[in-house]
Amino acid sequence: MKLDTKTAVKTLGEYAYQAIQKHFNKTLKWEKTVKKDEDPEALHQMRVGMRRLRTAVSRFELVLDLPKPASDKNIGKIGRRLGSLRDLDVLKESLETAYQPKLPDKEQKALQKAFHALDKQREVASSNVQKTLKDELYKSFKQTLEEWLEKPNYHPLSSVPIKQVLPDLLLPEVSIFFLHPGWLVGTQVVESEFTIRTDWKPEKVEQHLNNKGATIHELRKQAKRVRYQMELFSDLYGESYAANIAEVKSIQDILGSIQDSVVMGEWLTDVFKSELHTHLPTLANLLAENRYQLWQQWQPIQERYLQAENRQNFHLAILKYEV
Repeated sequence: MKLDTKTAVKTLGEYAYQAIQKHFNKTLKWEKTVKKDEDPEALHQMRVGMRRLRTAVSRFELVLDLPKPASDKNIGKIGRRLGSLRDLDVLKESLETAYQPKLPDKEQKALQKAFHALDKQREVASSNVQKTLKDELYKSFKQTLEEWLEKPNYHPLSSVPIKQVLPDLLLPEVSIFFLHPGWLVGTQVVESEFTIRTDWKPEKVEQHLNNKGATIHELRKQAKRVRYQMELFSDLYGESYAANIAEVKSIQDILGSIQDSVVMGEWLTDVFKSELHTHLPTLANLLAENRYQLWQQWQPIQERYLQAENRQNFHLAILKYEV
């Protein structure tokens, strides 16, 4: 029997159903436009829908008895194929709008080689997306999830009132977030306390990002997981919880922008088969300056959450839900 999601949500199972239905419908809403490949925003929205659906499926795993085609793993496979195309669109847009206009004529001409390579890669990625939306993996995912929404199956925990388990759902992911080693990148230990290195010149920041960039990127991905999970329950909380979500989004955005800049530099180096400074010195400097500015934006947030009081307040906001 299909649940009436217009009534007040009281159990964990009802809340899980509502989340699955919402993000599944959003995903399907953009499917036809994505197949036409005419609007990059449609691809972005469908990818976000898949990401949020995957979050709902994985976070409510103890509650939902879902068919295998609608599993976290399979949703991830589909999402990554959409993501490969979306990443190329973001790369092209960033090059065209944020960097190309600032380059001298010589470098703008040299950049045409990169755009040509981008177009070829995008053609392949777009073809893969079209195949994905036609293949059995995606069709089976859609069909089985539609059937599940018509006749959902649950595990026994689904009948538990949401107010009894809400912090238990949220706090483990938050703990993983705050225990991530990415918080310690660019710090030093002084008298048993971590302090932020604010004396680094741009060259030192670049060197550190080259060595620790993967760790920073993983912290950004964990921030995204925490944000998506917290947003599932935002209607059950007040202002302090909403403020925490906004801060996590800021962390995700800043660290994501750093990663995008690093990826752009690596991609261009691969296209030109040499160091970026050889063919595009102005662009190389602009990318480095951008990363340094982003690093300076990141450090005050990093410093704030290395303090026990602020982490405790974050946890307390989760414990003070309004159910």
